[in-house]
Amino acid sequence: MTPNARSVALEALARIDEGAYANIVLPSILRRGGLDTRDRRLVTELVYGTTRMRRACDHLVDRFVRGELEAEVRRVLRLGAYQLAFMEIPDHAAVSATVDEAPRRAKGLVNAVLRKVARLPPGQWPDPATRLSYPDWLVERLERDLGPVDAAAALEQMNRRPVVTEREDGYIQDQASQWVAEYVSASGPLRVADVCAAPGGKATAIASKPGRPMVLAADVDPGRARLIGQNTRRLELPNVVTVVADGIAPPLRRQAFDAVLVDAPCSGLGVLGRRPDARWRLDAEGPTRLAGLQRRLVAASADLVAEGGRLYYSVCTVTAVETLELDAWAVEALPGWPALPGPEPTAEAVAWRPHGRGWLLLPQDAGTDGMYVLGLHRPASPTT
Repeated sequence: MTPNARSVALEALARIDEGAYANIVLPSILRRGGLDTRDRRLVTELVYGTTRMRRACDHLVDRFVRGELEAEVRRVLRLGAYQLAFMEIPDHAAVSATVDEAPRRAKGLVNAVLRKVARLPPGQWPDPATRLSYPDWLVERLERDLGPVDAAAALEQMNRRPVVTEREDGYIQDQASQWVAEYVSASGPLRVADVCAAPGGKATAIASKPGRPMVLAADVDPGRARLIGQNTRRLELPNVVTVVADGIAPPLRRQAFDAVLVDAPCSGLGVLGRRPDARWRLDAEGPTRLAGLQRRLVAASADLVAEGGRLYYSVCTVTAVETLELDAWAVEALPGWPALPGPEPTAEAVAWRPHGRGWLLLPQDAGTDGMYVLGLHRPASPTT
């Protein structure tokens, strides 16, 4: 049977249900799908949208279903509900095309349920978490950490299609990450260590700045380190040296770098628009677990900073435990290290908000990923 947009989308959704990452599995499936450009765009919207709005779609469907659904049938109903509730596709076309992809034994059920979903009046949701399609804990956490107004705006923004930004060298990188690289580069460092560098976006951006600083790009995972090397070679940046190294115990000389960037593993709650399946993989304790790792990385990286040098911490999340509480910990862990001024007050940087001693960028502030950055200065030892 010739593949079509919905059959390909269902294949990708099945792989995601099995544990695959949407941003990895979908391009692979599209490369061998034999679809034209228009259908490839439709598949992307169906897969990302259905994954993102899974909870909302299940709510619409479950009003008309009794008992448990087979996983295959559940995926078909989610796909249909997403088209009916969130896409500008005529109801009859969405229902008919989706029923065609249902298993034979379930075609009648899928047809009946989707026709009822199509007749539902818009805007009937039991609570904000269901309407926005996030886990309860995630909504509650952001409301507590950001306040209800900013939390709602951030969650709304991350349900919109993300903007794709391309650097001058052709590397695809969100604007917020580019601004972090510019912040690190503003002091004109000659020797930079990026201790959690994969896949190499910030490291290659820093290495491309005027003066072409030497950048040591490290990652603990050999496979991810290879990605750094591939991107470095493609961008023709011989001033980037890639190593496999654990940022908690880096095999590097103490005080060897003018600047060290800790772009730490984090809960990723600022990039849920770009990673639609991440909201369903996270758990409520994840940010707190990761906060311990982040502190160990910062403590180890501080030893690599030369006197008068700078230490930068960044995360693509917005939780208090990974931002404000990290900053409060750093006050005690690195006494005498003052915070650096924020990003230069250019038109691009105006969206950064003061957040403790660091700077926070919410997704709605500039239509980018959510991001936090903290810069610290290692003072020079007094002369004797």
